[in-house]
Amino acid sequence: MTRIDDIPPAWDERAQLTTFLDYARDAVRAKCEGVSEESARTALLPGSPLMTLSGVVNHLRWVEYYWFQVVFLGEEDQGPWTEEDPDREMRIAVDFPLAQLLSEYAEQSARYRELAAAHELDTRAARPTRGDVRVDLRWILLHLTEETARHNGHLDILRELLDGATGR
Repeated sequence: MTRIDDIPPAWDERAQLTTFLDYARDAVRAKCEGVSEESARTALLPGSPLMTLSGVVNHLRWVEYYWFQVVFLGEEDQGPWTEEDPDREMRIAVDFPLAQLLSEYAEQSARYRELAAAHELDTRAARPTRGDVRVDLRWILLHLTEETARHNGHLDILRELLDGATGR
């Protein structure tokens, strides 16, 4: 099992924020360890047909892309979603091996870790979110930690329903 740690290497605000985000990211990977491809693509919740391990991992990957590249850097949105299919990233996840999704998520997380390190926490996003609000990097790191932790709860439920594994 992957060892994950939430103790930061230093006690400044940046170290604490980035350590907690990395902790949540590492928990995603740990919750997926040992899962078969078939299980990773299995939807177990009748009211949530897109809620699969693969779907959650792909969703988290694309959420980070959106907040770092589209909102923070102001790049054009190249995400998989459309107005007709706003949850497409979860739908298409079952078309890819879980190992590939996890690898792409890890590679992307490393790039965003470098991006965050290169900017002050008070740096405002290039693109506004709601109305004219331009969030800062600090808010993005906090939001992604919250988003990832929330979805780790979904992964907990899915994993326990799949094979009884708990405590990852």
